[in-house]
Amino acid sequence: MLLEVKAINTYRGPAHILNGVSLDVGEQEVVCLVGRNGAGKSTTIESIMGLLPTRSGKIVFAGEDITPLRPHERAKRGIGYSPEDCGVFPELSVGENLMISRWLGDEVARRRNDKRDTDPQTQAFSVFPEVQGLLGRRGLHLSGGQRKMVAIARAMMLSPRLLLLDEAFEGLAPVVVNRFSDAVLKIKAMGISILLAESHLGAAMRIGDRLYAIDRGEVIYHGLPKDALADERVVKALRG
Repeated sequence: MLLEVKAINTYRGPAHILNGVSLDVGEQEVVCLVGRNGAGKSTTIESIMGLLPTRSGKIVFAGEDITPLRPHERAKRGIGYSPEDCGVFPELSVGENLMISRWLGDEVARRRNDKRDTDPQTQAFSVFPEVQGLLGRRGLHLSGGQRKMVAIARAMMLSPRLLLLDEAFEGLAPVVVNRFSDAVLKIKAMGISILLAESHLGAAMRIGDRLYAIDRGEVIYHGLPKDALADERVVKALRG
């Protein structure tokens, strides 16, 4: 497995959010983490990225225990991150937002002894060609869908082995959700693994190779996406 999350416990202040969460992501695999708002999806993603410290448990990436590492050190290992709020710097242009990640991506490539036969910007624009036309626009003037495209493209500039996508489909019109679903599958075809946190089971079922459902900070289901609807715990948890 490329990523192994082993029985992590995470708090937000005094609140115990994740209770022994375990999951894994294989090479060139799309794994979806589904649950209603407040179930623990974003906390799981932020724990993997190191934005929230874990009280116990272990996170292993490419065979290395990264639990003690800070977020930028995890990024240097090849973990890209697109947050729920996109995190696009509003006063910087789209091109400048991408370049921030590109600089770090050069170090990622050196660490892996990667010749970078494929330029990460070329890869990002092949997934989201719309971003190429936005390079001079400031982040402040992007629509919601455009910000999500830029956030994912910026994460791809890292030349990651794993992408963490937090609520990539949130707030998008159905036709745009289809567009982003196709984008996720294109990224997978490039050999990049993806862990996608998602509130809507339908969207996750279209693209996921495997699926975890989380409720109240605990994993309540792990299996094939098509089997999730037959599990009463999953249906009840997603309905709230």
